[in-house]
Amino acid sequence: MKKAFQTVMMAVVLAALAAVIFRWRVNGWASLVWVATAVVMSLIRAPYAKRTQSNVIAEKRAVVVERILLALVAIGGTFLPLVHLATGLLSDYDYRLPDWAAIGGAIVLAPSFWLFWRSHADLGRNWSVTTELREGQELVTRGVYRRIRHPMYTAIWLIFLMQPLFVQNLIAGPAGVVAFALMYVIRVPYEEKMMRAQFGDAYDAYCDRTGRLWPK
Repeated sequence: MKKAFQTVMMAVVLAALAAVIFRWRVNGWASLVWVATAVVMSLIRAPYAKRTQSNVIAEKRAVVVERILLALVAIGGTFLPLVHLATGLLSDYDYRLPDWAAIGGAIVLAPSFWLFWRSHADLGRNWSVTTELREGQELVTRGVYRRIRHPMYTAIWLIFLMQPLFVQNLIAGPAGVVAFALMYVIRVPYEEKMMRAQFGDAYDAYCDRTGRLWPK
């Protein structure tokens, strides 16, 4: 049943993406950059999500709250822009930016995608969508985690901040930023609390020499 539901949802999403591509003249060429962004992020994350399915989970935190937060991010960052671009549902709130704004946003995406990929690669099987600890969890301090505790969040912040340049709508454009900001503010403190409880002084020392989103 679950697999059938996932198949149907995938078909709906693909149909909506096709509609967005078909409507690019209405939405502007920048909407195609948004489509490419959604596809690239999915392709980067997919192999790591599949790899961690076999993880044995030792501890989970704030399951219900986190599911709500993740759902809000999915709505604001993906489904609301997708529905708008595919149907023009919120077209009364559209605006138009000069081409250079979207070009600048596209330039920012390049290092953001690299950081998004690198942060997954450096974590390996220690990464998970939700806040949880697997059996044999490591405190990763190598690669991009050497100076930044949450480089994946840094990448996502940059990507969502560019969304209003590609989805030029007063509601669907900033929806991803608003939803992710809410998740970030709520999730990061208890995520770090869990890591501190697991790794103790080693995590405190790690925090002392790193920044959350930018190197110290």
